[in-house]
Amino acid sequence: MAVHRRALWALLAAKLVGGWGVGWDIRWHLVIGRDSFWIAPHVMTYASVVVASLISLGVLLIETWCARHGARSPGVITVAGLSGTRGFHLAWWGMAIVILAAPIDDLWHRLFGLDVTLWSPPHLLGLAGSQVGNLGGLLIALEVYDRGVKRLAALVASGVFLLGTFYIVVDQSVQTAFLRGGVFFFTYPVLGSLAFTYALLLVARIAESRAAPATLAIGALLVQISILLVGDVGFAILQPTPAIEEAIAADPTSPVAIAHEMARRNGWVPGRSMILRLTPLLPAALMALADPMRRWRTAAAVFALAMVAAAALALGRLPALSHALPSPADAAIALVAALACAGVSAWCAVKTADAFARAAPRSLAMLDLEPIAAKG
Repeated sequence: MAVHRRALWALLAAKLVGGWGVGWDIRWHLVIGRDSFWIAPHVMTYASVVVASLISLGVLLIETWCARHGARSPGVITVAGLSGTRGFHLAWWGMAIVILAAPIDDLWHRLFGLDVTLWSPPHLLGLAGSQVGNLGGLLIALEVYDRGVKRLAALVASGVFLLGTFYIVVDQSVQTAFLRGGVFFFTYPVLGSLAFTYALLLVARIAESRAAPATLAIGALLVQISILLVGDVGFAILQPTPAIEEAIAADPTSPVAIAHEMARRNGWVPGRSMILRLTPLLPAALMALADPMRRWRTAAAVFALAMVAAAALALGRLPALSHALPSPADAAIALVAALACAGVSAWCAVKTADAFARAAPRSLAMLDLEPIAAKG
């Protein structure tokens, strides 16, 4: 049990370093350009992936060895010849997907050029693997801790990474608003209602905490601030030579070029805006007030409505989107779409929480104590 708990916190530390690497990598592409696979943020990101993979796989190998020698631990299952708890299986197979995405990403850039979009297939594959691993972290917390402060802290930390990864996936949707306008102005809150609702509601239910949605949104904001600090320090130390102007001139329609144009119109430094991390704060707080524990449908609907309203207020004030403002009919369509997305996402979150409850109905820590109690 001590090994499992230490492994969980080591995994969370590795995920934080990986988050710093991914966030810095996004800024690197925006202000420097992608000159090599071996740029510093890539090295940081994949170093964290290697560490997380070794930790999760190491626990599975230990459990496999124990199971083969007649010392099978409670809650252990065997998949592809590896024995371990469901949480550590998710953690390992998620990292395996991320590792698989790395060479595919490099091949993708060799075939289609160095320009970067967050929604490229290899990036989405890597992010999907990261989310599988984040779900594993949530399940491990349920496995190794009984109810209490330590379990809550582990669930919140894992939930912050789950929400933060969804943030990265949805971020580029503001470019859709810039390019298409109208009802697509609301792409960010609609996709946010689909993705963020799942993370916030899931953690609230498995942590049994009404305050979890607001806590996760604040935690993700703090992580974003730390990412900016890490990037600033990294750029100051390495002082890489920018090649972004040439890349923009070569393809003015690329996502990087669009990001620069939007930043220019807003008067911002590319990659430093916090608006997309601030926008979900109030909707998450309102979800908490609506009580996602007892009224999850209402909480999801409140979050979706608040996301559309908050995005309209925050994004509608930006000079870069002044040409893309929606009509009342567009807003009505967006509200319906956001409510539908939030409803589907909330249902999935509840089902996932129920599955986690079945997978870890009682913490392994309590099961581990039963033989001692029986002897007593």
